[in-house]
Amino acid sequence: MPPKRFGGNFAGENMNKDLSEINKEMQLLLRKRDTFSDGIEMCLKLRSTLSNAVKELCGRLCDEQYSLMPYPNAKGYHCKTIAYSIWHMARIDDIAAHTLTADDTQVMFRDNHLEEIGSPIITTGNELVGDEIITVSKGLNIAGLLRYAGDVRASTDELLQGLSFEDTKRRFDDEDRRRVIVSKCVSEDESAAWLVDYWCGKDVAGIIRMPFTRHLIMHIEAMMRIARKIGIEI
Repeated sequence: MPPKRFGGNFAGENMNKDLSEINKEMQLLLRKRDTFSDGIEMCLKLRSTLSNAVKELCGRLCDEQYSLMPYPNAKGYHCKTIAYSIWHMARIDDIAAHTLTADDTQVMFRDNHLEEIGSPIITTGNELVGDEIITVSKGLNIAGLLRYAGDVRASTDELLQGLSFEDTKRRFDDEDRRRVIVSKCVSEDESAAWLVDYWCGKDVAGIIRMPFTRHLIMHIEAMMRIARKIGIEI
């Protein structure tokens, strides 16, 4: 059984380190057939922990704070806004789960999510910089964005629960690559286009390890750093 280490407060400054250790243990479990189901269980618990940390943070924010950028010149993920971070994480999850892995319809294009959020883009947002991030962030309907992010998390969790050990060994091919490109959900700008090669150079297990877990840890840790800088106690 996976260790019961998900009850603590992971919103502090050691969040990245603490959850990265759990993520490493999860990866080891996923590599063996005999421990694969425990690895998936740990993955789902990790994603739930991260989702709860975001919900707790968002409960302390007013809409205007979602578009603040207190570290505009920083090199790390904390140079973004909280709204951008939520959008980016959800889009990465959605595209990787549905267009790339499952070859079905993204959550974004179900139930009028795009219209409700009011986003001018459908991409991951990697191509955006500086004031572009702030402008897009200010234009997003926050309630709609949070509903979308929650639906994406639930949908990806369902995908994860349905995977077998053999499924995770499937490597992505030229048809998978074509499908992602044709979707126009990854910008052709060089700051974003690399994502297609990065994802398609992996197998399904690699997508679990990065977009579905490690990627979330890094961006949520950055969100917490932004929140502390703008005066939010977490």
